[in-house]
Amino acid sequence: MTIATAREKRPAERRKWTPAQIVLTALGAAVSAVWTAPLLWALFTSLKSETEAVALPVRWLPKEWTAQAWTAVFESGNLPNWFVNSFVVSVCVTFVVVLVSALAGYGFARTEFRGKSALLGLVMTGLMVSPAVLGVPLFTTVQAMGMVDTYWGMILPQCAPAAMVYILYKFFQSIPRELEEAAFIDGAGRWRVFFTIVLPLSRPSLSAVAIFTFIASWNNFLWPYMVTNNPDLMTMPNGIATVMNSYGIQWAQLMAGGLMAGLPLVIVFVFFQRQIVSGVAHTGLAGQ
Repeated sequence: MTIATAREKRPAERRKWTPAQIVLTALGAAVSAVWTAPLLWALFTSLKSETEAVALPVRWLPKEWTAQAWTAVFESGNLPNWFVNSFVVSVCVTFVVVLVSALAGYGFARTEFRGKSALLGLVMTGLMVSPAVLGVPLFTTVQAMGMVDTYWGMILPQCAPAAMVYILYKFFQSIPRELEEAAFIDGAGRWRVFFTIVLPLSRPSLSAVAIFTFIASWNNFLWPYMVTNNPDLMTMPNGIATVMNSYGIQWAQLMAGGLMAGLPLVIVFVFFQRQIVSGVAHTGLAGQ
C-alpha cells in the first residue's frame, strides 16, 4: 500500500473551530433562542388549563398537559370557514399585486412617456402614507360601491402597494437591455419580451413580492375588521379576536388561536425560505 493510498483511506481530520466561528455560533444560538422563546411560551401556555395559565408564580411547563384550550377554540369559532376566507383573500391579493406591480414596474423601467417622473413620484408617495390613515376614505369608497361584507371589499383596497411596484421597478432596471433589444430584432413585440424574457429572469423578485404580500395580507387585521361585519366572511385574525372578546381574555385559548393563525405563515417560511432570502438579495431589500 502506497503512502498516497494510506492518506486517502485515513479519515479526514476535523478542523478546529476558530474563535470567530465560536463567537458567531454562540451569537446565532442566542438570537435563535430569543426568537424561539415566544413561540415555545405560546405553545406551552396553550397546553395549560385556564387556571394554570394565569397562576403565579409563572411556570414554563404545565403541571397537567391538556388540549382543552385548542378544543375550546375549535368549538367556539368557525375556524375552517375563517381559514378559507383568509386563504382566498390572501391568494387573490397576492395574484393581483404581483400582476399589477410587475406591469407597472416594467412600464416605469422600460418605457418613456410624458409625465413619467411625476407619475412615478406620485406612486412613491404611497410609501410615506400609513395604511391606517387611508382607512376612512377607503371605507367610504367601498361602501359607496356596495362592496361592504364582500370578498372584493377586502381584496381590492389591498392591491395597490407602492413598495412592491418600486421593488420590481428597480429590479427591471438591472436587467440588461441587450437581451430585450435582441428579441426586438428577431421580431418579438413588447408583450412577448415581457412574458418570455423579463418575467422568467424576475422569478426571485416575483417570488419575494408574492411571499411578502401573502404574509402581509394574511396578517392584516385592521382593514378586514373595518369592512366586514358578517361572521361568515371574517378572516383568521378577526375571527379569533372575536372569540376572545366574546368570552373575555382566556390566555390559553388566546395562545392556541394565535398559533393556529400563524401556522400557515410558518409553513410558508419553511418551504420558501430560499426564495425569501434570494428575493431579498435580488430586490435590494437588504439595505440597497
